[in-house]
Amino acid sequence: MKTYLDCYPCLLRQALSAARRAGASENQQHSILLKTMEELSAFPSNSTPPQLAYKIHQQVQQLTNNIDPYRDDKDQATQQALALYPELKKKVSVASDPLEMAVRIAIAGNIIDLGVSESYDLDATLKRVLTQAFAINDLVPLRRTLALSKSVFYLADNAGETVFDRVLIESLDLPVSYVVKAGPIINDATYEDAVAAGIDQVAEIIDNGSNAPGTLLDQCSDVFRKRFAQADLIIAKGQANYESLSDSSAPIFFLLQAKCNVIARDLGITEGGTVLKQQEMNSSNTGVFS
Repeated sequence: MKTYLDCYPCLLRQALSAARRAGASENQQHSILLKTMEELSAFPSNSTPPQLAYKIHQQVQQLTNNIDPYRDDKDQATQQALALYPELKKKVSVASDPLEMAVRIAIAGNIIDLGVSESYDLDATLKRVLTQAFAINDLVPLRRTLALSKSVFYLADNAGETVFDRVLIESLDLPVSYVVKAGPIINDATYEDAVAAGIDQVAEIIDNGSNAPGTLLDQCSDVFRKRFAQADLIIAKGQANYESLSDSSAPIFFLLQAKCNVIARDLGITEGGTVLKQQEMNSSNTGVFS
């Protein structure tokens, strides 16, 4: 997905938020904002939002000597989600369509996103997402693809959201490889965060060799790229994975909430929409593995 004009002020806000979480002084915050504006002006216009965010958050980490400014936020989100885990499991067990309920739960967890907003209301989001109509609903093809696949390659998004992913993984009758970041970036899940959510009990955890937001294939390890190319079915969580992989021709199902008007506009839906979208496999897609 291309970077829209509305992405630029959002990226500036992200830089300032990360700087403050990292304990930057007022002077450091000012310097970071100036450098962020320089970076934004220098990037090619066809860059994706995750490419810009990667550079900006790397810069914050370096200037503040804090490689994980969101550490406390990630731990708190995981504990909050784990407290809901028994209730979420019960919802799946009594649902008339357990797979749909588990998918909805996984999408509800996508609200835990500090790259988009400074805060979120998890309880209110659960109530909304578990009942509202899908803005894009490719559950039928997902069910069909699951029946034909030998395994699932699951691209994680944020810490805490990992618990909601666990509920979906436990509803899939297939082996799952759960892909996290190789290092801290915003509140994205790392190996440590996935283990804290209990993912190691239900899936193989691997990292993609990168600490960029989303999945920037040119930044990922050769091992990851090979497994990505060979995957029968890829579940990609969150906006950053959509932003970075929407032009790929891989067998992807995107699970996300459209938490900003830029994503909603790109998807052709209203903001706040619940999305289960199968990647269109056509000649216009120009991903690495096209």
